[in-house]
Formats: sequence, C-alpha cells, structure tokens
Amino acid sequence: MKYAYFPGCVTPLRENSYELSARRVLEKLGVELVELEGANCCGFFLDAVDHLSSIVLAARNLCLAEDIGCHIITLCPTCSGHFTRVKAELSENPKLMNDVNRVLSSVNRRFIGSSEVKHIARVLVEDVGVEAIKKTVTKPLTRLRVAPHYGCHIMKPSTEIRFDSPENPRLLDSLIEATGVKCVNYMEKRMCCGAPVMGVDLKLSIEVVREKLRSIKKEKADAIVTICPFCHTQFDLNQSRIEEEYGETYEIPVLHYTQLLGLAQGYEPDDLGLYENRVMVDDLLSLI
Repeated sequence: MKYAYFPGCVTPLRENSYELSARRVLEKLGVELVELEGANCCGFFLDAVDHLSSIVLAARNLCLAEDIGCHIITLCPTCSGHFTRVKAELSENPKLMNDVNRVLSSVNRRFIGSSEVKHIARVLVEDVGVEAIKKTVTKPLTRLRVAPHYGCHIMKPSTEIRFDSPENPRLLDSLIEATGVKCVNYMEKRMCCGAPVMGVDLKLSIEVVREKLRSIKKEKADAIVTICPFCHTQFDLNQSRIEEEYGETYEIPVLHYTQLLGLAQGYEPDDLGLYENRVMVDDLLSLI
C-alpha cells in the first residue's frame, strides 16, 4: 500500500511529532509513504480572497501525485478536504479546468484528476481496517480513558467529504478503541476546537476550547486524542494559557492519534515525539 505524503503547513511548522509518529505507525501497518517533492501549500487559506489561485495551488499538488502515480495521504483534515473539493469542482467544471490548466502550463503541469486524496484516519479505517490495526497492538492501553476530538473538516461539509456521520461520529472512537482504550463521551464532543476564529476573535476561540476542556475534565479523561494538527495545537498549546488566565487547572495531555496507536504498538515515547507535547505526559505514561 503506497501513498504520496502531503505534509501541509501546520504539521511541519508546529507539530513535528504528528509526522514522526505517523511514519512509525504506518510503517508497522505496511503503508509506504512516497515524498511529494516540491509540494506547496494546499491553498485553503487563500480561498477566501482569491478562489482561482487557491484552486491552482491545490491542482499543482494533485499534479505532483499524478506524476508519480500515487494517491495522496494527508495528516491535516483541512488539506484533504480542500483537495477533495477542488478535485470535484474541476471535474464538474470544464471551463474552470481549462483556466487552471492554462495557468499550470506555465510550470509544465496539467491537471488530469487521476489521484485521490485521503486523510490518514480515512486510510486507517477504509484501506488498512480496524481489525488489521488491532493485530499490530502488542501493548493494549486498557487502563486509559480518552476523550476523542473529531474537529470539523474531517467530516464537513458532509455532502462533499462523505466520511462518518457529522451528527453521530464513531470512526475515531473505533480507531481509539482498537488500542484497548476506553472512549469517554462528553457534552461538547462534536463542537469545534475554536481555532479557526482565533484570527478574528481570540476571546471566543479561547472560550470554546475552555468549554471543551471543562467538559472533558468532568468526565475524568486521562487524555484528549486529536486527528488534526491545528486542533492539537489549540488544546495542547493554549491549555496552559487558559489555566493562567482563568485560575483553573486541567493538565490533560493531548495526543495525536498516531502517538496513542504507536504506544499500543510498543514504541517508546521518544520514538513518537512525546517529548514535544506541551502538556506533560508523565502521569499518562505511568498508566501504560
């Protein structure tokens, strides 16, 4: 099983441990990653101000994958969602495709549409399979209670992404439970982490993640598990800020799903980049 790996922006800049742990667990699952040489930003953050440029950036990355005959795997739901929407829009709009290919011709590229794009969670569920994941678990994490955070872009807009149910999501739970962990339900499970509004309303952004932290603490979860680098940054980096501003204590470790799976597969914490996590994980590791 082979995929072209698209790193995105947030993961290499802020969450190196996500890529490190993903490479470890995917190797054990028999998934080979091929480097997408010369990849640029997915284009999502440009979409609000220049739609055509946003599409061109995404299409160029898709062209790179087409050149090496691979489908793309991403660690970021925003990247995979944007690629999926762009691919569909180009396939349904011949004029737009001609306009995009006219621009791409200046860098000797042409979009065809032969490469698919999947977030790592989708690859794990649909291509690897939960039962196959269970077979790689050598150290079941049966003492842990974990709060899953789905985020927004992994499922929405549901008419385009078509992965899991945005009203009653279960697939991340199934991936977590494959490690032996008990999943904890909490009131704000489906709520956004608040990170997308940080640039326009910092107070609201902090209040959203604070509300989720309060709910998760009430359920006595040992950790939060994320599948999005931006969500992980929001919970992990801003947790201490919230504690300081509001005089509250949470101290809830935040793990990338790939870190959780890696621990269950027998990897050492340093192999998974747990030393980069901002909220200390020592108490969590004592339960493993």
